[in-house]
Parts: sequence; C-alpha cells; structure tokens
Amino acid sequence: MHGLITAAFGRHYEVLTAHGSLTGYPRGKKSVFACGDEVDVTPHGDGQGAIERLHPRRNLLWRSDAFREKLIAANLSQVVIVVATEPTFSDLLVSRCLCAAESQQLKTLIVLNKADLTERLPAAREALTLFAALGYRVVELSALHGADALHAYLRGERSILVGQSGMGKSSLTNALIPAANAATREISTALDTGKHTTTFARLYPLPEDGWLIDSPGLQAFGLAHLEEDRLADCFVEFRPYLGQCRFRDCRHDAEPDCALQAARSAGRIDPRRFEHYRAIRAEIAEARRLNPRR
Repeated sequence: MHGLITAAFGRHYEVLTAHGSLTGYPRGKKSVFACGDEVDVTPHGDGQGAIERLHPRRNLLWRSDAFREKLIAANLSQVVIVVATEPTFSDLLVSRCLCAAESQQLKTLIVLNKADLTERLPAAREALTLFAALGYRVVELSALHGADALHAYLRGERSILVGQSGMGKSSLTNALIPAANAATREISTALDTGKHTTTFARLYPLPEDGWLIDSPGLQAFGLAHLEEDRLADCFVEFRPYLGQCRFRDCRHDAEPDCALQAARSAGRIDPRRFEHYRAIRAEIAEARRLNPRR
C-alpha cells in the first residue's frame, strides 16, 4: 500500500498509510529514505511492514561532508530557517541553508523567533538585513506568545523548520500544532548555545492543509555534494554576473576582469555574503581533495 514517511529513526521509519501508521523497515542493508518520502509498503502484522519501493522525489534536502551524507527531508515546497534573538545565530549557517534550498528550487522563509527579548532584537535584525536586502522574506514573532503570523505562510505548503539548536523550532511546532507536544529545553545562557532536543525529523499534518517537519538542530550544514559552479548559482545576487568573467573557469579570487569581484567592489554584492561563498567553496574543494570519488 501507499505510505508517507512521517518520522525516521535510523533504519526504521514511521509510515502513515490510509489504514493508519506502521513501523517500516527497508529491505536489504541500505537505508535511503527521508521524512516526507512517499513509499510502497507491505504490512507484516503487529504494526510493522517492509518498505518495497521509493516513489520518485520532487526534491531532497540533505547535508554532506567528504565522507558522509545525512538525508533531512524530501518532497518539500518550502524551507523555514529559524533564528532567534538568543542564543546568537550564525549568518553563515543561514547562507548554507539558503544555498541548500536554492539548489532544490525551494521557497524560503526566515523566522526571527524570541522577538519579545527586546534587548537583543536590534542586533538580530541587523544580522538579517543581509538576507532581507536580497528579497528573502523575514517574519518576526515569539513562539511562546503564539505563532499566528506564520499560519499564512504555511497554509498549503510542505515545509520544514531548520536551524541551530536553541532557536525554538520545537516551541514553534507546539505553537502551530498543540497536539504535537514536541519536547523543548532551556538554552545554555553561559555558553550562548542551544541544547539538542529534537533527535529525529518528524512530520505533522497542518490543520490548514499541507504539513510541517520539525528537524534536529544543526551545528553544521555541509554542502560537499554541490559542484562549485552550482554553488555560485545558489547565491541569488551572483546570478546577474555569472558567465561574464574574462575566464570561463574563473574562481572569483584574484583573476583579472572577474565580474563577481567587480560587483563586490561596486557594492552590488555584500562583502559578508562573498565571504560566505568563499568559505563554502573552500570546504567543497577540501571535501573533493579528501574524497576524489565524491
């Protein structure tokens, strides 16, 4: 029967079918499924079944380094990047998440949570001007005081919440879907970091149609699976200048007549975003060096 994977726990999965949920196991040694995947499953009784076939994916969100890949979610329409006034968030990680979404042609939304913490709100807003200036949507709210502002953005969408630990993704999930009862924890104020609460991705149907995935907190989001040329295209502000460099294989470093460097010098590309691009590109190159078969 047809099923939708609503949670992934290593080598076994929660699969929602027309007859209810069951625990699905893949045939063979490989486990290649992600939350949001559509599959065919054969029930075996006792609430278990074998996953027989993966339906073609519309898209796949995943992260990778030189040697490992981690599937995050499939068949999405939107990536919701959650940041907060505290703990401090990484703008580089936001750029990584945006690149991952752009590479799969997914819509994006940045949510600034804990906006009720007014002392830190100006600094958080300032950090996000980098992305708002590029046209990325930014919504401010406080999950503890309700997430009504988000409902209009989620209606009819297949969304995932991604972000660092401690940003309030599970609190947002609970505010949007009270029956979810997702676990939450306090942040470490001494270290200005979040603590992992969600340990696996879980999909929740939305009352307004569509669904929402709450995912574990990210401390890293490797993009080693992206080709270097593809990476540049994932920076939306680079697109008008790609293909205009003097050299076809321009690395956008110190080459003469580099269109990206010229745009940066003219103030049309933010220097901080250019730093993000170079950091991610160097990481991809290092992954290729360590694992040429990637």
